[in-house]
Amino acid sequence: MKTIKFSVVVLFILLLNTTYTNAQKISDLYAQLDSSVVIIEVISSETEGDGDMLKKVSNGSLGSGVLVSEDGVILTAAHVVNNADAIRVTFKDGQQFRAKVTALSRMADVALIQCQGVIENPKVAKMGDSDKTRIGDEVMIIGSPMGLTHSLSVGYISRREKHKDAHAGFARLEYFQTDAAINTGNSGGPMFNMQGELIGIVSSIISRSGGFEGIGFVATINIVKEVLFKKSNIWIGVDVFLLQGSMALALNVPQEGGVLIQNVAKNSPAYFMGLKGGYYKAVINESPIVLGGDIVLSIDGHKFDTEENVLDALDYLNSRKAGAKYTFKVLRHGQIVDVSWIAK
Repeated sequence: MKTIKFSVVVLFILLLNTTYTNAQKISDLYAQLDSSVVIIEVISSETEGDGDMLKKVSNGSLGSGVLVSEDGVILTAAHVVNNADAIRVTFKDGQQFRAKVTALSRMADVALIQCQGVIENPKVAKMGDSDKTRIGDEVMIIGSPMGLTHSLSVGYISRREKHKDAHAGFARLEYFQTDAAINTGNSGGPMFNMQGELIGIVSSIISRSGGFEGIGFVATINIVKEVLFKKSNIWIGVDVFLLQGSMALALNVPQEGGVLIQNVAKNSPAYFMGLKGGYYKAVINESPIVLGGDIVLSIDGHKFDTEENVLDALDYLNSRKAGAKYTFKVLRHGQIVDVSWIAK
């Protein structure tokens, strides 16, 4: 009987020690990694939606990001910065910089932004290999949920999914599902493994209440490498809606479909092209939409009419050559007009 009691005590002590060691490791990793995490403040403008083209309101939003190069390249989520008129980045030590978007994939929900200035003593996150991550692996997320900056949450990889685009020949989307807490403000923040390697960028949650319910999604670092580093994904600066079927017919689109521009970010390529966003908010088929903006039909003959052709047209756009002239066909107020763009 004494032997059994002694064994139980020893087991209890070992469990306590293991828990303490793991907590200490997480604390040490957090202290090591947190300086690479940044707060991203975004100012954007959108129509009031009452039909007046000139009435717009400015909005502020908060996200997170992570430094991946000493010269100021930061990874974040596409939805954090896509509509940005202005971006400000704040580091843990208080350094602040303006930033601009340099690459963005709406489909994968990842983006690169570049700090405008020289960072003192930059702490760069090391990118890992997300293909080596397994379901059940413990992970850490650092971000600014609800504005609570540099907040840590810990959880596990619950699932992974990868969508292969056979037509394009490469993956455009891959994500981890995690039970690590994710809330508003975490978007764009890093997910680290227990070796301190960056393995993902926080994207979104599934929620019925609006808060975190244990199902969060993170774009894998390998998809980031593929769509932002190995391939080009230009940021145009538009919020779009793909029109197809009855919606395209209702809006008199003269082909099977088109891309409706809902909003144009200030000082973006689309802004300088002269593309126009919408000014009337509506709900069609339970989908919120902003009407009245340009409907892009094609670029140099590559149509934006079906999902497959949109991907083709985007691949063509992303293969741009600096100095080359490109022409968009745009349906604007019932007339088809040409909008030119010289790539940089």
